[in-house]
Amino acid sequence: VQLQASGGGFVQAGGSLRLSCAASGRTFSSAVMGWFRQAPGKEREFVAAIRWSGGTTYYAYADSVKGRFTISRDNAKNTVYLQMGSLKLEDTAVYYCAAARYYSGSTYYQGNYDYWGQGTQVTVSS
Repeated sequence: VQLQASGGGFVQAGGSLRLSCAASGRTFSSAVMGWFRQAPGKEREFVAAIRWSGGTTYYAYADSVKGRFTISRDNAKNTVYLQMGSLKLEDTAVYYCAAARYYSGSTYYQGNYDYWGQGTQVTVSS
């Protein structure tokens, strides 16, 4: 599976951006898709994840983005989105999408993901 993240850019605080993560290479069958981010000088951290099981979709968000970010998927396009709103300066980071073939009990742990995209820069200015 190859993941291609896009949609990053420059935005003023309070603004919005939508990131996309297009999957290719095989059937879009990953059980979990997630977004992580890494700010300068900091470790990469969990942002949001979406997983589907038995016809039900589950969502998870970091507390820092809950209520501002929304993760969604379009299976027809093999794409996962991260709609980001009310952006803050501290949202500035490189954003990575990731995919896991199986749900391993946690969507927050980076080690549970098998595939990673190349990252897209999001810069929030005042």
